[in-house]
Formats: sequence, C-alpha cells, structure tokens
Amino acid sequence: MGKRARPTHAGTPATTVLTRAGIAFEVLTYDHDPGAGSFGLEAAAALGVEPGRVFKTLLVTTDHGLAVGIVPVDRSLDLKAIATALRVKKAAMAEPGDAERSSGYVVGGISPIGQKRALPTVLDESANDHDTILVSGGRRGFDVELSPTDLASVTRASCAPISR
Repeated sequence: MGKRARPTHAGTPATTVLTRAGIAFEVLTYDHDPGAGSFGLEAAAALGVEPGRVFKTLLVTTDHGLAVGIVPVDRSLDLKAIATALRVKKAAMAEPGDAERSSGYVVGGISPIGQKRALPTVLDESANDHDTILVSGGRRGFDVELSPTDLASVTRASCAPISR
C-alpha cells in the first residue's frame, strides 16, 4: 500500500505551486516498479484507488504548439476531442523527449501542475464526478490528491469530454 507523506516535505514543483496557491492536497507515495506496463494503473493499484479517480497527464502537439490533456488512467485521450476543446485543427501525441523538455518532468511522472511552461490544458469532464482525484505529483511513485476544481484552477484548465 502507499505511504502518506506530509505535503510540506514533498519538494516538487507541483507541491510548491499547490502550497503557494493555498490549495488543499494530500501526497500519496508508493514504491514504483520500473517494469510496470502502465504508470497510471500501477498507481491506482498500489494506492488502492479506483482507476477512474487517478488521472494521467499527456502532452499533445497541435498547430499552435504543445498542450496538456488530463484523463483517467483507465481511458485513452481522444485526439479529435482534445483538438476540438483546444479549437485547433488536429492534435497528436507529443514525443516523449518534447514532453519532458517542456514540462520539466520525466515521462511517467509528468504532473499537470508546476510545469516549466504554462500550456493550454484540458481536464476530462469525468473528473467532476469525484470529490477528489489523483494526478502525478512530479515523480514516479508520487501522486497528489486534490479536488478537480482546484486542479482546474491551478492549471487554468478548461473541462471537456476528451477521453474514450
């Protein structure tokens, strides 16, 4: 099972941003298995949380640059839907190296919060079905739990149906 740590000792750009913004959150940690096939499903299982409450952060490239999609780990990002939500012609998954350089995080630990550059962000509307959701806190094996409203606020995300 996951260990719970105090947010003030978390020490990632994501937790720093949340603390400075005065947003309530809880840190959840677990021992990451480097051989795990899905970082998000691993997190859900390790933390004992239903996969629909654990959200993954995916970067896409559009004709207007990079953008962020946040969707449940048991679903896929619908590229046509995120393009519509971003009001661009099309979106494609960003190359992992581009995602890491832009966000400042490593793949499997990319948080939507505290990225090096603020990017247009879309949160899947299913997040609003839950009081709290989990997203990466900026490292593999390190998640933060917060309300979808606070996540949307701190990332300036719009909400739209972007998963399938």
